[in-house]
Amino acid sequence: MIKTYGGFLMSQIRHLSGRISERLYKESGVDIFNGAQGRILYVLWEHGQLTITELGRLTSLAKTTLTGMLDRMEAGGLVKRIPDKKNRRQIFIAVTAKAKGYRDKYDWLSGRMSEIFYTGFSGEEITAFEDQLRRILKNLENEGV
Repeated sequence: MIKTYGGFLMSQIRHLSGRISERLYKESGVDIFNGAQGRILYVLWEHGQLTITELGRLTSLAKTTLTGMLDRMEAGGLVKRIPDKKNRRQIFIAVTAKAKGYRDKYDWLSGRMSEIFYTGFSGEEITAFEDQLRRILKNLENEGV
């Protein structure tokens, strides 16, 4: 078996990109949410209201982690919990008007991170790389967590 470094490199990329994105958030005045909370907001902006289970699946965050984050985001006025009228045990999570106001800045920050990530890459290289990342993600999802 060949020696591989993918996991180690992904860990380094995650760590460094987290530090850079946190700096960009701070510099742009978006200090109301962090990177992981931004991921939650992004999924909600894209999909509308979702259950905690759906949100966990789409963000790859564990339900216990997600619950605490949602509590903090709700206290900060970014998300709201909406009871399902048909099923009292079901709760939907949705963004608030306040959170919607951050969408443009978030999109700018996301675009800036993409510019940093892909400096020197051709369009074909980006497509091939992201296809390979999707394959790795699928392999991990097939292992079940």
